[in-house]
Amino acid sequence: MKEEYRIQKLQKAFKEKMNYDPKYVFSSPGRIELLGNHTDHNHGKVLVSSINLKILSVVSPTDDETVTIYSSGFKPIIVKLNDLDIKEQEFSTSIAMVRGVLAKFKELGYKIGGFTAFCDSTIYSGAGVSSSAAFEVLVSKILSVLYNGNSIKRVELAKIAQYAETVYFNKPCGLLDQTGIAVGGVNYIDFRSTDTPFVKHIELINDDYQFIIINTGDSHSNLTPCYAEIKDDMKVIASHYNLSFLRELDPKIFFKDRKVLTAKYGERIVLRAKHFFEENKRVSEAFKAIEEKDIVKFLTLLDNSGTSSYNQLKNCYVNFEDEKLPKALKYVKEIDPECYSRVHGGGFAGTILMVVKKEKVETLLPELKAHFGESNVVPVYLTKFGTSLIKTLN
Repeated sequence: MKEEYRIQKLQKAFKEKMNYDPKYVFSSPGRIELLGNHTDHNHGKVLVSSINLKILSVVSPTDDETVTIYSSGFKPIIVKLNDLDIKEQEFSTSIAMVRGVLAKFKELGYKIGGFTAFCDSTIYSGAGVSSSAAFEVLVSKILSVLYNGNSIKRVELAKIAQYAETVYFNKPCGLLDQTGIAVGGVNYIDFRSTDTPFVKHIELINDDYQFIIINTGDSHSNLTPCYAEIKDDMKVIASHYNLSFLRELDPKIFFKDRKVLTAKYGERIVLRAKHFFEENKRVSEAFKAIEEKDIVKFLTLLDNSGTSSYNQLKNCYVNFEDEKLPKALKYVKEIDPECYSRVHGGGFAGTILMVVKKEKVETLLPELKAHFGESNVVPVYLTKFGTSLIKTLN
């Protein structure tokens, strides 16, 4: 569905419900994690890009001290500005994200106010392209525009959104998703400092390859402990050296002590730390490859990242025999041995990323859709824009 048509539908729905017209149109994209799987929460390096799947929203400010958000197929989200405390019964819900963003704005001294929004999303839930982060950053951007003169920097909006997800939504996460979405485009991000991460925009020339997101069918629900365990395992090694994060540890010391660490903490914990250090190196090499316009080398590193996630990070399954994601990774290599592929996002369930030569798309798409389901195979395109005010209406 074309973007302008989606906006017109939202305007019509808003007018029919509210009896007045919306004033603004906002857009917030999904994201592809290219490299840097589970490194951001230990202050690592990542490559991320915004994509063409996005949330569109028409918005008007209100003076009723209430945020009301309508989304097709969902109950309205209603949050009173005088009720911003954490509510455990709201964990893992969209209303928690909104409440969390508002609370963090208020805590930081930014202005907040009421608004009504109507939203339409092509970022399907569970796609591994960060529908939650796109929504959190959208709410943050709306508040920045309506009540703070659009003055809040993009990385600050990302940090507010991350706070909402970790504290109010109750899902541990790094800053990769929110930063990639807030900034937009293809970006190299170094989270050595999460207060002021280094963000470098890069131009990825891609005339020969198609990116495809494949939903394998397993759910992310009930997997929060698995994601938290990765972060905690990495911090076990950091704590061994009285450090807070793996990024603070010299990789040479880790590799020198690897046998001792394995004997003390077990193979899984040490392999996850090994993935962290090697993934940081891969990200730097991939960044250089993109700058040198060597897309084959970049995609090879992307594929290698997936192999490391599978064998070292171990986030491609919980119980191998029962799960679809590892079988999906095997299947895509069988139908196209030349493809590049990897687990996408948090892992354990959900989605994989497949990159194929464009001349193969016409043949491969029907096979993929027959195997995974028509709606579970989505070609995506890298885009240049992050979460933005895209139009002021009359």
